Amino acid sequence: MEKAGKIKAWLVSFELMRIVFIKTGGGVLVEQLEISRAFMLLEPGPVVLVTTNDGKKDNIMTISWTMVMDFTPVFAMTTGEWNYSFRALRTTKECVVAVPTVDMLDKVVGIGTCSGSDTDKFTKFKLTPVKGKMVKAPLIQECLANIECRVIDIIKRHNIVILEALAAYFDTSRKEKRTVHAVGDGTFIVDGRKLDRRMLMASKLPAGV
Repeated sequence: MEKAGKIKAWLVSFELMRIVFIKTGGGVLVEQLEISRAFMLLEPGPVVLVTTNDGKKDNIMTISWTMVMDFTPVFAMTTGEWNYSFRALRTTKECVVAVPTVDMLDKVVGIGTCSGSDTDKFTKFKLTPVKGKMVKAPLIQECLANIECRVIDIIKRHNIVILEALAAYFDTSRKEKRTVHAVGDGTFIVDGRKLDRRMLMASKLPAGV
């Protein structure tokens, strides 16, 4: 090992990951994650439920990788052939993105761990489909928010679906408004305290926000 003042490193093996502990001369301890787990540091959110209708039945899938692309609004999410709903999404080019709250977490996980090919998820998880105005895919009454969307692009190489919002709804009567964010290892983070910096960011925000 190097003398004091130079970087020292220890390799520590854990069941799920290897972490490199690096101690600098100043005594600062940092953890170097394996690169395969770096996505856990930038996980987006919130976790959403996406509904589709293939012309025969409604279905729901859980999506944890989503992002806002601009203020128009255009969104992106990651999904592909491994999801039963993807075929309906690709064919109809429409869906509803529903935002559940923390009290729905077990249902959200359950929806994401069974297949619509042999399960009526609305019935199994006691959710209520609501007819939308712009698309055939249903809204979910129990969710905090619902966004009717149309598919405007699919980037096959990275399994990214680009969505344009057509109509949006927010349930102001709901007491629980905290959403959840997936870490990627089966754990979730709940929304915390809301901080207001709108005045400082005024030059960067679109009109009306």
